[in-house]
Amino acid sequence: MPVARDLRVSVDEHLDIGTIASASGDLRRLAQDKIKAVQAVTSQLRMLALNAMIESERVGELGRGFQVVAAEVREIAARVGGITQELDKELIERIDAITDMTSRLAASAAGSRMVDLALNAIEIVDRNLYERTCDVRWWATDSAVVDCATAGATRDTVQRLGVILNAYTVYLDIWIVGLDGRVIASGRPEQFAVTGRDVSHEAWFSDAAGLRSGDDYAVADVAPQPLLGARPVATYATAIRAGGAVNGRTIGVLAVHFDWEPQARAVVDGVRLTPEERARSRVMLVDGRGRVIAASPPVPAGRAEVFPLESGGRRSGHYVDSNGGTVGFHATPGYETYRGLGWYGVIVQQPA
Repeated sequence: MPVARDLRVSVDEHLDIGTIASASGDLRRLAQDKIKAVQAVTSQLRMLALNAMIESERVGELGRGFQVVAAEVREIAARVGGITQELDKELIERIDAITDMTSRLAASAAGSRMVDLALNAIEIVDRNLYERTCDVRWWATDSAVVDCATAGATRDTVQRLGVILNAYTVYLDIWIVGLDGRVIASGRPEQFAVTGRDVSHEAWFSDAAGLRSGDDYAVADVAPQPLLGARPVATYATAIRAGGAVNGRTIGVLAVHFDWEPQARAVVDGVRLTPEERARSRVMLVDGRGRVIAASPPVPAGRAEVFPLESGGRRSGHYVDSNGGTVGFHATPGYETYRGLGWYGVIVQQPA
């Protein structure tokens, strides 16, 4: 009885499928222990009956009555022994089946939870990057930016870009680039000496310069930017147009460099795992090429990592990897006009 009471308290306090699976294992062990105890008693009964038979034979006619009792005891012991054997086989088989089902349910529930957490992480990233697309398109219509692309940089232009950076601390720098690919002005000239540098080789520059409308934007995958101290950035760019008009003539390119590392770290570190789960889990953001672009615990400095995601063509799901860990993943769902870049939120959790 104390065992059953303790089990009930445990389930009440920690009610989940994993706990039920563990309780099934406890029940199996308890049933086996009790069956062994019954088998031990029946073995003692058989021994007692045998001794009684031997003793009755020794005393002759006076022991004939004991022979009848001893025979009955032996028969009862044999019947009890048979019942316990059947109970051992059938009960344990059923408990094992329940344990297997609850274990699979627990694994499925854990996998589903990893998928939900992975989705939450990548959704936060999507919403954050959607705002970047809005920022760059809006600022490209700012009169100071348009004037700079038209007539060249002034102290007011640099000051205006600095004000933007002070208000939007998620950016590492902002560049106004001429159509020749050279940086005309930036927001942090005292920190990053980029004025006059040629960035025409950057994919985001050529993509932005070729955009049809001020409603469009270009984006590059997260990568270290040599002109910004090799810090990883996500660069968003759009065309600067004459008069700030949506369909105006392209006169330059505005590029905003999202300071990726601290923002991404906040996302992966902020996934809602319990301390026990976090100790055996890894949260990652993986780009369309499989590169790990953020992780908790982090990728060691200077090392590139590619995660072998086995999506099977699915946008979301979970599976067990070769090390026995549960992998939950979800592709970027996009947000509003931002369709994402084919990234995934991924969580790998090792067994408890």
